[in-house]
Amino acid sequence: MTGLLVAAAFVTAVLSGMAGMGGGTLLIALMFALGMQPALALPLHAGVQFAANASRSVVYGSHVRWRALALFALTAVPGPFLVAPWVVDANPDWIRLLLAVFVVMAVWPSWAARLKIHGRGGLLAAGAIAGVLGPVVGATGLLVAPFFLRDDWRKEQIIATLAVAQAGSHLLKIGAFSLSGFNVFARLDLLLPMALAALLGTLVGRRLHGVFSERGFRLAVRAVMIVLALRLAWDGLGGLWP
Repeated sequence: MTGLLVAAAFVTAVLSGMAGMGGGTLLIALMFALGMQPALALPLHAGVQFAANASRSVVYGSHVRWRALALFALTAVPGPFLVAPWVVDANPDWIRLLLAVFVVMAVWPSWAARLKIHGRGGLLAAGAIAGVLGPVVGATGLLVAPFFLRDDWRKEQIIATLAVAQAGSHLLKIGAFSLSGFNVFARLDLLLPMALAALLGTLVGRRLHGVFSERGFRLAVRAVMIVLALRLAWDGLGGLWP
């Protein structure tokens, strides 16, 4: 199992490095598809993704929009501590069904634009999504990213601010799950090799960026995500109605 998880962390990080995002969503879907229980998968995923986002935060640190992050934090901080206790005791099959719905939403993130929430309201909405849904589905990058795509920010500012927001969200989840009885640092045998694989995969993905056509590559990633969503929905329904 450890080898499969490390390979999944590496491959999804490569895909994320090539596509710009989406690796975290694929990783948590794969962890559930491999049969990992939510009480282990979600905190472990948070630890791996914290390492990946923290590295981007350091690289782009000088471009962070801190005032925007303060708004994001207002609604992002309380969520994990309210939701994590429920997730630890929840039926894993319901979590799989919720994750399947989330993956489908992440495939078509244009829904966020229809909400027409921008500026400060958008950052508050992004924090609420990350805080409440993050402990349940793991990766929320594809859902909150549209709220950070602002015309008055440079590309580096978008990348930097989103990376810090994501790193902070994952750190909050680690703390919330620890208070609920699961300390991810007790599983360093999984956390360390997966985090290192994710960091290496990110570097490889950046090197491979541009090798494939962007349109074709994104279609392929979406196809994989849909297959995983169907697998999660099948497993969840099978567990609920045997």
